[in-house]
Amino acid sequence: MAAHESRPEDWVPPVVRPRRLRATASLRRMVRETRLSVDQFVYPIFVAPGSGVVEPIDAMPGQFIRSVDGVVDEAQRVADLGIPAVLLFGRASTKDAHGSEASSSDGAVQRAVTAIKAAAPELAVITDVCLCAYTDHGHCGIVVEEQIDNDRSVARIVDTALSHAEAGADLVAPSDMMDGRVAAIRTALDAAGHADVGILAYAAKAASAFYGPFREAADSAPSFGDRRTYQMDPANAREALREVDLDVAEGADIVMVKPALVNLDIVARVRDRVTVPVAAYFVSGEYAAIKAAAAQGWLDERAAALEALTAIVRAGAQIVVTYFAPDAAQWLRGEEMRD
Repeated sequence: MAAHESRPEDWVPPVVRPRRLRATASLRRMVRETRLSVDQFVYPIFVAPGSGVVEPIDAMPGQFIRSVDGVVDEAQRVADLGIPAVLLFGRASTKDAHGSEASSSDGAVQRAVTAIKAAAPELAVITDVCLCAYTDHGHCGIVVEEQIDNDRSVARIVDTALSHAEAGADLVAPSDMMDGRVAAIRTALDAAGHADVGILAYAAKAASAFYGPFREAADSAPSFGDRRTYQMDPANAREALREVDLDVAEGADIVMVKPALVNLDIVARVRDRVTVPVAAYFVSGEYAAIKAAAAQGWLDERAAALEALTAIVRAGAQIVVTYFAPDAAQWLRGEEMRD
């Protein structure tokens, strides 16, 4: 017998066998530590001006840009699946340097909010508050001599948030990453009689490479430079915590980390740090990567998406903004029926 071989009689069986609790599907379900639920999902929807618009987003298979009429139908489908909330992103019919249409009472998002609340009142409507899709330069704020003017930008962000609240939004979600905007929005909402409208703050939003497909959908790529002077350096975790602390102190009701999958460590640290709910955005590039790999037969889309969603929740997110929400809701329902 070779020297490296062991005799069976010399081997001492382990006393602790973790595999005992993996032996059957029922046992695995019973001891599962992290559980996905449709209640955790928020579904992003893109809203365009006009009517009868249903435009596929090439970089995000399965996602569409819809006009208000189509958005209402999609929102009703989402509500019927048990998904509790949608997050609306708008497109502009006319762009200018100040993103004027972002705060228009007749804007696509504002009209969609009112229509959705009338058709599906049980569905929570969250609105993305930013200027990038409405400015002719594609930046999230007001440009002065090719620099983003923080305080002028905050004033426009506040106007936009107020217009969304007036339309009936349940939560406004500033994604611009300007300093002080949460406090300014909270003050303005309260003064205008919208004390019950909450703020979901994009608190730790990195200047990420994973936003490309979204910028195609929202037509929001900057025409010069980039967003690194206001969105966070992806390398900085302590700075992310500082940003979260500031937004909580300024009155944020929910804080969000974006992107989700490449920031699971930050999600976990934020969850341990704050008492408000923590959200994470499973962004367009992360979604598109799974879709593209699945289309090539390299991944099982359902298994990969559910594993990724589980990882985000396991890290500490109570809320996950995800383009997979309708599919995941049906996948989870199918699992419940099989059980």
